[in-house]
Amino acid sequence: MNWLSGQTVSVAGPVFAGLLIATSGVATAFAFDVATFAASLVALLLIAPIPPHPEAARPGLRSIVEGLRFALDRRIVLATFAIDLDAMVFGMPSALFPQLALTVFNTGAAGYGLLNAAPAVGALVGAIFSGWVGRVRRPGRGIVAAVAGWGAAIVAFGLLTASFPLALVCLAFAGGADVVSAVLRSSIVQLVTPDNLRGRISSIHSLVVTSGPRLGDAEAAGVAALAGPQFSVVSGGVLCLVGLLAVVRFFPQLMSYEHTGPRQPTVEAWPTWVRCQAEQTDQRRVPRDCCATAAADQWRGSPA
Repeated sequence: MNWLSGQTVSVAGPVFAGLLIATSGVATAFAFDVATFAASLVALLLIAPIPPHPEAARPGLRSIVEGLRFALDRRIVLATFAIDLDAMVFGMPSALFPQLALTVFNTGAAGYGLLNAAPAVGALVGAIFSGWVGRVRRPGRGIVAAVAGWGAAIVAFGLLTASFPLALVCLAFAGGADVVSAVLRSSIVQLVTPDNLRGRISSIHSLVVTSGPRLGDAEAAGVAALAGPQFSVVSGGVLCLVGLLAVVRFFPQLMSYEHTGPRQPTVEAWPTWVRCQAEQTDQRRVPRDCCATAAADQWRGSPA
């Protein structure tokens, strides 16, 4: 539902912005943007504060270092970060959409809005029909396939500049592949990470997801300044596919990782799990993540 609501807004926003720019001008579009941001800030201020859990780790440099150390030690978690950066840094052409709309496709502001909306349309459709993702036993392989689809679609988008509708279809396909990759990556991070570290690892995950596209904007704009926007798009898609091969080679855990089903202990982990539960029932001072640390590698999935 989180992805579905986000992609719905991503579809409506660019289309509305393009139409608003085409009919009322850029200044009106920015004024409307300021008004909606102000409304969002007011809504955030109205949310009641949520007190932290009594046993939550105290914020500080030590807790940050602990989260970073876990992310670096768990190769499968690090692999999800690396493959997302590869796709977004090399294969994200959104910074070129204004130039492509004006000089390549000759579609103006309305075409720019459609270029922005097309990936979100594909992502929205992918999110609606994403129920099958929960049945994927080897999500790492699914991520590799999705990123390969993303890179191939970006290459096709850069080559099909003679047909604006086909170019939009390629972007929509790329958006659908991206949402599949995102859901599978999030599931791996959530299942591998112990409860007491999940907030910190999720923060690192968010940092990677938000910074990758901005680095991609800089890369695409730099290449476009030297060789033109079309070459930037095509070369970015090709580099995404080459980088994908490098990630798979450097992180073999990505292809071998397998979900073991519901988060229940396996036969090998059962004695440790039962002992932890019994000790916690006796109200002894046992860490909350006893099972997560003592038996995580045996019942949450493949080890890092």
